Amino acid sequence: MAQNIYDTPDFFEGYSQLGRSVHGLDGAAEWPAIRGLLPDMKGLKVVDLGCGFGWFSRFAAGEGAGSVLGFDLSEKMIARARMENAHPAIAYEISDLERMELPKAAFDLAYSSIAFHYLEDFARLARQVHAALVPGGKFVFTIEHPIYMASASPGWQSDETGRRFWPVDHYSEEGRRTTDWLAKGVVKYHRTIGTTLNALIDGGFAIRRVLEWRPTAEQIAANPGLAEEMDRPMILMVSAER
Repeated sequence: MAQNIYDTPDFFEGYSQLGRSVHGLDGAAEWPAIRGLLPDMKGLKVVDLGCGFGWFSRFAAGEGAGSVLGFDLSEKMIARARMENAHPAIAYEISDLERMELPKAAFDLAYSSIAFHYLEDFARLARQVHAALVPGGKFVFTIEHPIYMASASPGWQSDETGRRFWPVDHYSEEGRRTTDWLAKGVVKYHRTIGTTLNALIDGGFAIRRVLEWRPTAEQIAANPGLAEEMDRPMILMVSAER
């Protein structure tokens, strides 16, 4: 079972104050790039894996999706989604993505944002999603970039010449990693980019697009703190097709 850190009081309180929690999709700097990977939603059957507060589910419904099913392990997240992002086309359910069984050939689009790095067995999920999509169905997701997860320090270091660099700790060593972010002892699972993409290929997917997200010059001008994303990407985006 995946760690349910989001239902711990300290973590949930901290997460609720993030820009993407307060402002929804508009509070996520990467959203414009993600939107460019998405198909026309009209009439689609959509599954939102790790739906959180339901911001994407509400977007998909608002864009004309025929139905949206949002899953999340966190009871607090689902309760907030049902309260703040309800829509007649959306159903929200509590489910552990690590163990869930999706119905076969039931969806046109599977979507997930910043969730799969909490799963130990991504290959199993990829197989589940593949079977749950209709032929030609799309799978679009973002995860914490493996380079970002493998950073050994929360800040810059310098070598003897004064050159600054962002340290990477044992990138090729995959598996469980524990970090302190919003709360102590947050468990994530590090995989290389190759492992993630090969899990999709082995699961039957065709890779359509891979983006290592970076902010635009306009975004950096508006929020200078985003400049460090030019030196080590924080988010990996993948679009695949059944």
